[in-house]
Amino acid sequence: MVEYLNLVYNLQGATALERSFLEERGIHFSYTNVSLGVQLKSFKDALPKICGSPDCREMIENALILMGEIGGNDYNYVFFLGKTIEEVREFVPLVISTISSAITKLIGMGGRTFLVPGEFPIGCSVTYLTLYQTSNKEEYDPSGCLKWLNKFAKYHSDQLQAELNKLRELYPHVNIIYADYYNALLRLFQEPGNFGFIDRPLHACCGFGGPYNFTFGRKCGFKGVESCSDPSKYICWDDVHMTEATYRLMAEGILKGPYAIPPFDWSCLSSKIKNNGSSDTKYSLMYH
Repeated sequence: MVEYLNLVYNLQGATALERSFLEERGIHFSYTNVSLGVQLKSFKDALPKICGSPDCREMIENALILMGEIGGNDYNYVFFLGKTIEEVREFVPLVISTISSAITKLIGMGGRTFLVPGEFPIGCSVTYLTLYQTSNKEEYDPSGCLKWLNKFAKYHSDQLQAELNKLRELYPHVNIIYADYYNALLRLFQEPGNFGFIDRPLHACCGFGGPYNFTFGRKCGFKGVESCSDPSKYICWDDVHMTEATYRLMAEGILKGPYAIPPFDWSCLSSKIKNNGSSDTKYSLMYH
């Protein structure tokens, strides 16, 4: 039986950039102080307890390291303060360089296989659709998503892919796979019926009020806020998260479909591993 060790740094409100850096620019959110740098330090500190070795190099060499998605919260905090798109775009190269630096450090620790996701189509996010709701129909695409926000998400993802290409040239022995979260999710909003979802793809399962079943101050989990009877029929779970059904389809699109660049090569796995008949240990290190 294949065993998996998941070191999951999926922390509420985590950012790529340091909290002090954001606060210097007037971005204050008290519920996060976990930057990517803090996560990496915590990981290094935990290594001796994980494998009994000071550096766990063998484990890291055989790990699939999932880097993210990282950067979304950095942009969220700036957008939520009402900053202009031009001001938010100034953060993109800083976020990209931070992600690149973290990958470089992990390569130095032995990392050889990375899966690096791009940005979600945030113009389809229930929070952003509510925050930037407008009567101007020209602002929306045929799916009802805000075009200008999706354009920003694509900008981040394009810049990230350019940086990953540079890393591939610097480290040809390392496998760096780009996960196209943007298109893996956007297709579900564009053709929800083809994937078994309701015909209101931008409607949250868990929420209250408004055109997207979401009201600021009445979030999922608050008293009196209920969820739908069948989350598997919804793309959006709440104002910011997708349902398990959505994440499953996204994962399949990345692992088996066209949303990984370069695509996964499953032929490298032995038949024993494919059939869960190996006693080998595989590791997955996840940063978010």
